[in-house]
Amino acid sequence: MNAKKVLFINQEIAPYVSDSEMAHLGRHVPQVIQEKGYEIRTFMPKWGNINERRGQLHEVIRLSRMMLIIDETDHPLIIKVASIPSTRIQVYFIDNEDYFTKRLMAKDENGQEYDDNGERAIFFARGVLETVKKLRWTPDIIHCQGWMCSAIPLYIKTAYKDEPSFANTKVVTSLFSEKLTKNLGDDFKRSIEFRDVKSNLLDKYSADFGFTDLEKLAIDYSDGVVNVGGDINAELVKYATEKGLPILDSPKDEEIAESYEKFYDIIYGEGK
Repeated sequence: MNAKKVLFINQEIAPYVSDSEMAHLGRHVPQVIQEKGYEIRTFMPKWGNINERRGQLHEVIRLSRMMLIIDETDHPLIIKVASIPSTRIQVYFIDNEDYFTKRLMAKDENGQEYDDNGERAIFFARGVLETVKKLRWTPDIIHCQGWMCSAIPLYIKTAYKDEPSFANTKVVTSLFSEKLTKNLGDDFKRSIEFRDVKSNLLDKYSADFGFTDLEKLAIDYSDGVVNVGGDINAELVKYATEKGLPILDSPKDEEIAESYEKFYDIIYGEGK
């Protein structure tokens, strides 16, 4: 049986943030896959630079107000939703006053990366997965786009592996040329602990745990990889290749629907 439910977890989606390759694909890929007949759900962070009034975001009370414990501190999870104009795509936004509402994206107003970007990514990952559980929805494929999603494959294959929503889910990670320059270090290692996920799972990576380690973590727990653009770190491409993962070189826009559908079927066990 082919995969028919795809959960898209995106770092950026147009038109909610400035246009970029990642934001364009964040909108375009779910749209063409939905038009192929798939049932989809789409998530992204509620970055502080998103205009809620213009985007017509509103809070989903029944999904909100759960407390997530990150590094022994409670953080309230707020879920907002909006529909992309002229499409049938509904976007769920993960929000929290400390991590997102009062912040921009990876960098602050002075162009400096936030010191707790790793912690923000962990809150985002767990927020998405807890919300999908509440929706009682069971995706066949989870497609992660952007460094903000890098902890999700790990959690799917460990802490959430016995959850009915994710027990049979396959994970695809898209690699982009965008990267972080600050190391994530001990902050990320402390914050990632949840259920059977312990910090020693990161011992195989470098001690300072930089961006390349973050992407290798995503690859290690993914079932397939998409290379987007020509400026991706060659070390990451080699790493994924040596693991024997199926790899898709990102096709042109007009070929995305067919190429991604075939790739999803390979990942899900069809088309081999």
